[in-house]
Amino acid sequence: MLALALPVVIAELGWISMSVVDTMMVGRVSPEAIGAVSIGSVLFYTIGVFGTGMLLGLDTLVPQAFGADRLSDCHRWLFHALAGILVLGPLLMIPMFLVLPFLEVWGIAPEVAEHAGPYTRSLLWSTLPLLAFMAFRHYLQAMNRVRIIMVVLVSANVVNALANWVLIFGKLGSPAFGVEGAGWASCVSRIYMCAALGGYVVWDAKRRETGLFDASRKIETGWIKELARLSFPAATQRALEIGVFALATALVGRMDALSLAAHQVALQAASVTFMVPLGISSAAAVRVGQAIGRKDAESAHHSGWAAIALGGAFMFAAGVLFVAFPHAIIRLFTNDPELVVAGVGLLYVAALFQLFDGLQVAATGALRGAGDTTTPMLANLAGHWFVGLPVGWWLAFQSGWGAVGVWAGLCVGLVAVGGALVWHWATRLERLRHAAA
Repeated sequence: MLALALPVVIAELGWISMSVVDTMMVGRVSPEAIGAVSIGSVLFYTIGVFGTGMLLGLDTLVPQAFGADRLSDCHRWLFHALAGILVLGPLLMIPMFLVLPFLEVWGIAPEVAEHAGPYTRSLLWSTLPLLAFMAFRHYLQAMNRVRIIMVVLVSANVVNALANWVLIFGKLGSPAFGVEGAGWASCVSRIYMCAALGGYVVWDAKRRETGLFDASRKIETGWIKELARLSFPAATQRALEIGVFALATALVGRMDALSLAAHQVALQAASVTFMVPLGISSAAAVRVGQAIGRKDAESAHHSGWAAIALGGAFMFAAGVLFVAFPHAIIRLFTNDPELVVAGVGLLYVAALFQLFDGLQVAATGALRGAGDTTTPMLANLAGHWFVGLPVGWWLAFQSGWGAVGVWAGLCVGLVAVGGALVWHWATRLERLRHAAA
C-alpha cells in the first residue's frame, strides 16, 4: 500500500500546494483578495470536482481489468473517458459562466465579488485540460505508473508559481492582473499538466509495447453507460462533500471579510493534510480493484484495512499538530494579527475532525475499488447535508458562534460520515469473502 500510496500522496500534496501558493501570493494584495480566491476556488471546484468525479469509475474498471490481465480493456476505458470529457467539459463550464454575474445577489460582500468574478472566469478555461489530465492519471495509476504523476504535479508547482508572479504582479513585461492573474496562472499550469502526462502515456505505450495503439478506439454506448453508472454516484459524493464546504464558505461570506479570509486560510491548512489520506484513498481503490480482478478477496481485505489504518493514523497526527502549533500554521498564510487570531479558532475545530476525515476518505477509496460508489454518496448526503450543515447554521446564526459554529457543524458531519463508511467497509468485506468462497 505504501509503495503505491507515497508517490500518489506527494502528487496530491503537489496538487493542493498550487492552491496554497495562490492564496499566499494574493494574500500580499489584500484580505479581500484572499476572500475572492476562496469564493472563486469553491465555485470552480464544485463543478470541477463533479467533472473529475465522473472519471472515478476508472478507479474500479481499469484496476480490475489490469488485475485480470486484460490490458486492451484498460486502454479502451481511457479512450471512452476522453470521449466523454469532450461533452462533459462544456456542460460544466457554461452554467458557471451564466451564474458569475450574480455573486452579489447571494450576499457576497461587494469588495470580494468584484475580484471573485474575473478570477473564476479565468479559472473556468482550465476545465478541459484538467479533466483530460485526470483521465490520464487514473489510467496510469491503475497500472502502477505513479511516479510520473508525482513528477508532473511537483513540476507544475514551479510553472504555477512563476505564472502567478508574472500575472498577478505584472512582471517580465506582463500587465498586473491582480487576483484574476492567479486564475490564468492555474490555467497555464493545468495545460502543462495535461500535455506532460498525455505525452508520457504515448511514450510509455511505445516503450513498453502495451498495445495502446492496437486497442479498439470504437466508442460504444454500453461502455459509456458502465463508466457513468460507477462514476455518477462517486461524482455526486464528491460534489456533495465539496458543495457543503462551498455553502459553508457562502455562509461565512455573509458575515464579514475577516471571517471569510480566516475561513479560507484554515480551509487551506485542512486541505493540505487531507491530500495525504486522499492519496491513500486512490491507492486503496487501485489495490482493492486489482485484487478483485485477480479474484483475491484476502488481498482486498488487507489492502482496504491498511488504507483505513494509514489514513486515520496520519490525520490523527495532523490534528495534534493543529492544536500544538496553530499560530505558526496560520502565519504561513498571513501576518495580519486579527486574521491570525480568527484563523487559530477555526484550526482548533479542524483538529477535532481530522481523524474522521482520514477514515472516511480511505474507506471511500476501498469501497470504490470494490465497485461500491453509491454508499459513500448516501453517507455524505446524510452526514453533511442532513446533519452537519443544519447544526452549523444553527450554531453560527442562532447561537452566535459565527464562523466557528459553521466549522463545528462540518465537524459533526465528518464524524457521522467517517463512522458510517468504516462500518460499511467491514460489512462489505464479509460479502466479498462469501462471494470468493
